[in-house]
Amino acid sequence: MGSTLGVIGLGRIGAFHTDTLAQLPGVDGLVVTDERPDVTAAVAAKFGARAVEDAAAVFASGVDGVVIAAATPAHAPLILAAVDAGIPVFCEKPVAFTADESYQVVERLKSSTVPVQIGYNRRFDPAFVAARNAVVGGELGWLHTVRSTTLDPAPPPAEYVAASGGIFRDCSVHDFDIVRWVVGHEVTEVYAAGTNQGDSIFADHGDVDTATTTLTFENGTLGVVSNTRYNARGYDCRLEVHGSQDSVVAGWDANAPVRNLEPGIAFPDGPPHQFFMDRFTSAYRAELGAFLEVIAGTAPSPCTAADALEVAWIAEAATLSLSHHRPVQMSEVRR
Repeated sequence: MGSTLGVIGLGRIGAFHTDTLAQLPGVDGLVVTDERPDVTAAVAAKFGARAVEDAAAVFASGVDGVVIAAATPAHAPLILAAVDAGIPVFCEKPVAFTADESYQVVERLKSSTVPVQIGYNRRFDPAFVAARNAVVGGELGWLHTVRSTTLDPAPPPAEYVAASGGIFRDCSVHDFDIVRWVVGHEVTEVYAAGTNQGDSIFADHGDVDTATTTLTFENGTLGVVSNTRYNARGYDCRLEVHGSQDSVVAGWDANAPVRNLEPGIAFPDGPPHQFFMDRFTSAYRAELGAFLEVIAGTAPSPCTAADALEVAWIAEAATLSLSHHRPVQMSEVRR
């Protein structure tokens, strides 16, 4: 017998998750809600889901698990409410708007056995998984450098920038999570630089449109994370892992949004990736499939709230580093 899942928040990612869940084997039913009743009704009708008034109604409906895709400020209270109700949780990143709030949630969760999975989807992309397996299997020898890139094709709306918390908390966290996961060690030092050459909206909110962050891991590996809001060729998300014995890459497919200038070389020759949902469609499906295993009790959470908290601390360190123009030790920000 399959599971019935609730979905709270039916914006872009919430509606996308509902679509994915509706197609997953093992999902028998969906209960959905959004603060906009018309959106709730429309999504419910489209996917044959049950529409309810609010999150409390989802928790009371007898669902086996809940997917939280509401606005970031709602994440922490919804996670805790679901856990208090004994309902396994999948929540989009971040755990909470600030690292301190995330810390408080993680502290609360220490006394609970209800599983919580945070949505860092790159952990489920086949090539990224293969990169981690190569590291774990020792194929690369000892690691010296890992590079992660997230280049957005265009800036988000101004109202999003104003509420995002900055490029490190909003965008770079995906890179911070994947390099921490692939390297398998903790970051000890962070050094970030950033600039603004585009829309003044970023500077107006104390943010930058382009950033590079250098991470030093406890085992000596160096991480380089590159981000920008301006990559007109497309959505560029790649990973390189270099070791003493071998080097591997992820994200170098035919749709990589780069123009190769090597004479006689056509690769990459496909239409460039333009949108993160298209780039990571299989990863989103795999992470929700993994959540069904978490609900069934056949697998532990593949990305815990504690994992997400470590990423939040790295983002805090990067934000502080940019502001102070200096390297920041993780011990300065981590509680």
